Amino acid sequence: MILSIKNMVCDRCIFAVKRHLEDLDYTVNQINLGKVDIVEDLKESELATLSLSLSILGFEVISNQRERLIEQIKNVIITQIHHSDLSKLKINYSELLSGHIQKEYAYLSRIFSETEHNTIEQYIIQQKIEKVKELLEYEELNLNEISWKMGYSSSAHLSAQFKKITGLSPIKFKRKSHTDRKSLDRI
Repeated sequence: MILSIKNMVCDRCIFAVKRHLEDLDYTVNQINLGKVDIVEDLKESELATLSLSLSILGFEVISNQRERLIEQIKNVIITQIHHSDLSKLKINYSELLSGHIQKEYAYLSRIFSETEHNTIEQYIIQQKIEKVKELLEYEELNLNEISWKMGYSSSAHLSAQFKKITGLSPIKFKRKSHTDRKSLDRI
């Protein structure tokens, strides 16, 4: 049985969901961001119980086709931005999403905007800015290196986009004693 799980955004999420399912004596065949394949076929009552137990950990079983599609879109974007080296890729997100999900981008864009009240493009920018915040906090790269790593054309372009989203320049953000990072499932 394949389950779609909302809020699985990183390897730790995969580990947490897998461990939780195994603790409940389910056999996991395969697990990826947003998807779990288990051996067992769950009855409606078992699915409701599992859904409740996962919600305590911050996850949600998705039964609605539209929500599954939105979660697929988000997972492709998160994987690309947070788990790839964008400096080596020329990414056309419309082609990437259409190819992964096997649906026309216009359809994906419309469904995403209607459901999330945000465009896919804005979601991509928000994800990139969260990644930039993370890289700024690590203090291992300067702004030019970060802009190159994140696939921006220049540090000026990154700075302008960063300020538009956060209200702060990257330098002011870095100087703040506390950060305003968001967890990926809250974007």
